[in-house]
Amino acid sequence: MPNLPDPDAPDGETEEDNVTLREVGDRPELDFEPLDHLDLGQRHGWIEMEAAASASGSRFAYLLGDLVMMELALVRFAMERVRAEGFEPTVPPVLVREQALYGTGYFPGEREMIYEIPRDELFLVGTSEVSLAALHADQIMEAADLPRRYAGLSTCFRREAGAAGRDTRGIFRVHQFDKVEMFSFVAPESAPDEHERILAIQESLLGALEIPYRVVDVAVGDLGAPAARKFDCEAWIPSQGRYRELTSCSNTTDFQARRLLSRYRPAPGESPEPVHTLNGTAVAVGRTLIALLENGQRGDGSVEVPAALQEFGVPERIPT
Repeated sequence: MPNLPDPDAPDGETEEDNVTLREVGDRPELDFEPLDHLDLGQRHGWIEMEAAASASGSRFAYLLGDLVMMELALVRFAMERVRAEGFEPTVPPVLVREQALYGTGYFPGEREMIYEIPRDELFLVGTSEVSLAALHADQIMEAADLPRRYAGLSTCFRREAGAAGRDTRGIFRVHQFDKVEMFSFVAPESAPDEHERILAIQESLLGALEIPYRVVDVAVGDLGAPAARKFDCEAWIPSQGRYRELTSCSNTTDFQARRLLSRYRPAPGESPEPVHTLNGTAVAVGRTLIALLENGQRGDGSVEVPAALQEFGVPERIPT
């Protein structure tokens, strides 16, 4: 059974029923026909799809040169920002046992999306949310220990089963990508405020990266099993002329904690109760690179880089 939806979550069954809360930032006014990220990447030798398909199959890519340096800058930028907000930098396992996926609510419903290694009875995570949630499985924390906040840097793997024909061009929907994920363990009464706090951090990151975006309140039918409420931040993609999902943040209340036996003691001598858990993307590297390339492109084919990344070693414009 999925988590019970928050009463304030919008009614509806699909992403078409999501409610737009706000649009932020100015869409670029380009006096030329914008290239998509793959055309830009191939022009400068930053993205290689054919060799990746030969080596690994469809929906894989090689990133090269300036784009790799931008990825590394993105990760450092996100980690520095969220660490300042109290999230402890973490490199979690990307291989987990079955119980971690059941505990977080991804099994059984999303099993077809997960890569499995039967010989070792392990699974590759589609998000570090899974391994971060398992960090305090079968533990009892004290009230004074909360909140506990982590920022996980990991490579993520998704089979994208059922996505045939969807977003087949470029690196928007691939089997392997890198991500920095925020995860919080909090007392139940603190969960709604923590959800808004994570969303505010996400918006501050997008603002610093100068990416136009909108925030949507996700409809009940599109929440997935673990979340009671979810907000998505969607970036403006000029080549598509529309907003596309970039980050999400979910309040999973006590759904994961009950399954993983993550508890806390409200006061000395009191019986343990489930904590509440929340998660939110700090930066999904591949999709953020797409937004940066397309919104930063100039008529000569170069890309302007936001100041927030320049301090981590990327020049003001690529290629230089």
